[in-house]
Amino acid sequence: MAERSTAAVEVADNSGDEPPAAQADKATTDEVADGVAEAENAEESAPEGGESKPGKPGSGDGDPEPVPAKPKGGEREKAPSAMAPPELHSGHKLARRYRLEECVTRLDGFSSWRAVDEKLRRAVGVHLLPADHPRARSVLAAARSSALLGDPRFVQVLDAVEEDDLVYVVHEWLPDATELTAILAAGPMEAHDAYQLVSQVSQALAAAHREGLAHLKLTPGAVLRSSTGQYRIRGLAVNAALRGISAERPQRTDTEAIGALLYAALTHRWPYETDAYGLAGLPKGVGLIAPDQVRAGVHRGLSELAMRALVNEGATASRQDPPCTTPDELAKAVAEMPRVRPPEPTFAAPPEYQRTTYQQGSYARPAAPVGQPAARPVPVPPPPLQSRTGKALKWTVSALLIAALGLASWQVADHMLNRKNSDGTTQSQSTGGDQEKPPPRAPKNLKIAETGVFAPGGDGVKAEDVHLATDGDTGTSWITPKYSGYPNFGNLPNRREGSGIVVDLGSVQDVYGVDVAMYRGGQKAEVLAAGEDASSPVALSDFSQRITELGQTDSNLKTTLDKPVRTRYVLIHITELAEDGSADQFRGGISEIKVIG
Repeated sequence: MAERSTAAVEVADNSGDEPPAAQADKATTDEVADGVAEAENAEESAPEGGESKPGKPGSGDGDPEPVPAKPKGGEREKAPSAMAPPELHSGHKLARRYRLEECVTRLDGFSSWRAVDEKLRRAVGVHLLPADHPRARSVLAAARSSALLGDPRFVQVLDAVEEDDLVYVVHEWLPDATELTAILAAGPMEAHDAYQLVSQVSQALAAAHREGLAHLKLTPGAVLRSSTGQYRIRGLAVNAALRGISAERPQRTDTEAIGALLYAALTHRWPYETDAYGLAGLPKGVGLIAPDQVRAGVHRGLSELAMRALVNEGATASRQDPPCTTPDELAKAVAEMPRVRPPEPTFAAPPEYQRTTYQQGSYARPAAPVGQPAARPVPVPPPPLQSRTGKALKWTVSALLIAALGLASWQVADHMLNRKNSDGTTQSQSTGGDQEKPPPRAPKNLKIAETGVFAPGGDGVKAEDVHLATDGDTGTSWITPKYSGYPNFGNLPNRREGSGIVVDLGSVQDVYGVDVAMYRGGQKAEVLAAGEDASSPVALSDFSQRITELGQTDSNLKTTLDKPVRTRYVLIHITELAEDGSADQFRGGISEIKVIG
């Protein structure tokens, strides 16, 4: 049976009440039939992995079926869900390429699957719904807009197609990532981890909103943490489109959702009165209270930041800072606060030293009978060579031995030098103060943890193929489309800073050089590195360290540094492409990347 991953497709993540801003802004045009609300709550308890246990979110294995229930608040909701999801089965192929493996969710007219891309031999996720579904057009539009963003901090949409009366959206499947729901289930997060969460998520959504995209369904199930500690967000625009969610103030809705995630990470409580996502809600009737009043030891700055992001009329009791109403404002507020450093490693104290019976002075002494005084020890004469004469003799012998060893060593060395000169070899003589240089360090290829397309204009070039540049095979390559007229990516406005590939080494390391096999010679490229303290760099200015100069390349771009560069992220940056068969057609790419440490 194929394995299921908690870091795969984000589907029907609807457990628990939504934040007030999202409830106020939720669209009313796409109403759902009786039972959908209860079905979504059941679905939250079975996102993608593990065995099903009732009442534990994130642990279900089977596909939840909608359970009839009364509509919330007395509203009678009507139905696009009268339309059943497409009746497909495991083994069915889409576009003769995507083979469906396992249905993860079947709800409200759409279904979500784990599938295999047989062309690239990798796992993918697929959302399916009928082409005549009321939300099919909006789902297609949302998926295509999200794909154009090309930001590696989001789970990438790989394909969005209408075919054979079906609409399907294909996106990345991340088997090695962990869902935030599972992380929160283990307890509150450390201050440094919570700081990284709010920093990375707010920066990512700020970039998405600058391109006109909103999430509107940002829950713990929509946030994944990779094995390298980077957070990635899935379902940008698509999750809301699948459920017919819209908002009059999308930036406020997403900002409040980030605040709820930070609140849950600090307190292990959901910041509303209802229980949700496996977390207990706040006590009824007390309102929204600051995280540092819910749990002792909460970081004060992060507590105030969570209150500014949530809907609480602005500020905390101690600071009168204005509320954060957009992800960009929240990201700036995170950047302004002192950086939260990781906790110092703790080491277990060594066991207490136990003295032996000999050290305690009781060796070879018989125990005194009970009730009788212990006998006084009889003086023992010193062992041989402990008298004055013996000590002098011992030091004399030691000095003679040392002198003999020194003389023998000098003779052996002199003999070896004379033999070397007699063989005609050159004897090197060192002057006073000269020291021999250490042997050269053997270079090694550093392990690459993750790759992403460099998209400074917000639109990545062939983001789905970047892994081909680090697969160890120079026969496969990340190749750009063909551009006409100009070598600088067709002189398009969103390509003014070129493109390329960002390599994540997993941690800060010493980089001594690179060896890059280019798809073809004649491209204009350079290699840059981000600063030692950089976190998820996306702009060209984030890569402040230079490894190679910008210039025309041959089939290989290779260099070795005398002094290493300390970095975690390396950018192979292409600004101009090579000719592709004619003087006005241009194309380029990268075949294989090796980072030398």
